[in-house]
Amino acid sequence: MSNQLTERFHRLVKTVRGEARLTETNIQDALREVRLALIEADVALPVVKAFVERVKLAALGAEVATSLTPGQAFVGIVHRELVALMSPPPGQDPAKAGGLNLAVTPPAVILLAGLQGAGKTTTAGKLALKLRTEQKKKVLLVPCDVYRPAATEQLKTLAGQVEVDCYAPEAAASTNPVAIAAQAIDWARPRYYDVVIVDTAGRLAIDEAMMAEAAAISAAVKPAETLFVVDAMLGQDAVNTAKAFNERLTLTGVILTKLDGDSRGGAALSVREITGVPIKFAGVSEKLDGLETFRAEQMAGRILGMGDVVSLVEATAKAVDMEAAQKLAAKVKSGKGFDLEDFKAQIGQMKKMGGLSGLLDKMPLELQQAAARSGGVDEKQVARMEGIINSMTPLERRKPDLIKASRKRRIAAGAGVHVQEVNRLLNQFEQTQTMMKKFSQGGMGKLMRGLGGLPGMKGRIPGMR
Repeated sequence: MSNQLTERFHRLVKTVRGEARLTETNIQDALREVRLALIEADVALPVVKAFVERVKLAALGAEVATSLTPGQAFVGIVHRELVALMSPPPGQDPAKAGGLNLAVTPPAVILLAGLQGAGKTTTAGKLALKLRTEQKKKVLLVPCDVYRPAATEQLKTLAGQVEVDCYAPEAAASTNPVAIAAQAIDWARPRYYDVVIVDTAGRLAIDEAMMAEAAAISAAVKPAETLFVVDAMLGQDAVNTAKAFNERLTLTGVILTKLDGDSRGGAALSVREITGVPIKFAGVSEKLDGLETFRAEQMAGRILGMGDVVSLVEATAKAVDMEAAQKLAAKVKSGKGFDLEDFKAQIGQMKKMGGLSGLLDKMPLELQQAAARSGGVDEKQVARMEGIINSMTPLERRKPDLIKASRKRRIAAGAGVHVQEVNRLLNQFEQTQTMMKKFSQGGMGKLMRGLGGLPGMKGRIPGMR
């Protein structure tokens, strides 16, 4: 999400002043901040007006608990209203809204629609991977974009990468998207596919030919889910596009893409309110596993700078080899020490979780800002570290004390770096080694004080003594 939006909301705590309750006087400045933050994030103006009014009504006269300042209480109200703004429509089960309706006679068809450049084809691959790995579904991808050069080849490549099948259209139907979709369903049914994902064509802007084609494909395949794929950086334009698609296709959900980019965040806060359909997934990285189930409460926390602990825990659970982690913990506790093989393994685990920048994005704003003040995150440095360790012999990895001047020169030459880079790696390894010892001896506080030694962090985090 947009750092600008997050930082504006984060300042609300300092804006509100008062004693025992929030009043119309002491929340005016805060409401102005809310309004400006939403407008700058390119949220649709009707949504801004309605949201600010709801926050004002909820805040006026709200009692402030003795453990909270009025600013903190106001942020709590904003958080609740943000959750309501992005949550499924009233009367819809949030659990069902966040997932997919696949309880139909197989194959369940998922139709992806949206403008060109929104990321439909890549999203089709990400969704196929998610269904195959998390729900053990047999998935077929269907290329119905016959206009964009190499669109079919792109989908075939993605299918190979996520280990699912891609339908090869018959020659007679190769230029007719409706015929391709219909034939794909007939082909999939006797082969016992659970899910068929249909990737439709887009345009640079809405036009009647595109909408008519999408509607004809929908009529031919009768999808269980029709998902609108929208670029989170589109802002207010996303609203008009979503409305047009919803009128012709009857959308069942929205997938936000490119939330990891420098987006202003307007689409996330506008689309659900305007269309009345739930946001089901969010694309959070370019990697094929970078598609997350959308959770309004966690997204509101990230917008307000509170972090997204749930997603962080889920990413950790997916990436971490628990058996290896337990062996490492036992090794450190036994006094055998933490060596460079272990250090390399930790770098690998971190890369699986989206790298250090991906982890920081899910952490509270204070920690992100502290990391920035300490020099920030250098993902290239992490890659160089891995290369340096790979240039070492197994003995050197197990016994780093052996690495003296001549060995450092050989390792640097093998990794294509300067000797100073090898020295920097060994210094950071020693910091991490000390951190692991402290953690094994007594807790999270000592671990947090050592965060500056993590691979890719350029210095110790301020405030951690």
